[in-house]
Amino acid sequence: MPGFGDIVQKAFYLGVGLASYAGEKAGGKLAEVRSQVQKLADEMVAKGEMNTEEARRFVEDMMKQAQQAQPSVETSPETPPSQPRRIEILEEDEEPTVKEASNDENVDKLRDEVLKLQDELKRLQRDQ
Repeated sequence: MPGFGDIVQKAFYLGVGLASYAGEKAGGKLAEVRSQVQKLADEMVAKGEMNTEEARRFVEDMMKQAQQAQPSVETSPETPPSQPRRIEILEEDEEPTVKEASNDENVDKLRDEVLKLQDELKRLQRDQ
């Protein structure tokens, strides 16, 4: 039977691995959203609906919204966290007390918003 120290060490490594994996997934989703927003902005510039400066600001604003909507997975070495991360241990019949929207949900919402904007742009182009 492994000792308590081994279990704690394995639990720590599992947590670090999960945090790393979540960070990679969030970064990939943000890059995908950025490319979709950039594509939309490029289409609007090509149609003359906005100039390049407005398009650049539009993309930056959308990315700021996306980054603010999701909590940071990684903490930078220059700014250590003010408090340790809270870990909640639940019994099998208990439910979590804090429910937060996942990063995937926030990215999916932004992706849906971009797709709606693209559809609206296409509709407006057809109506002209």
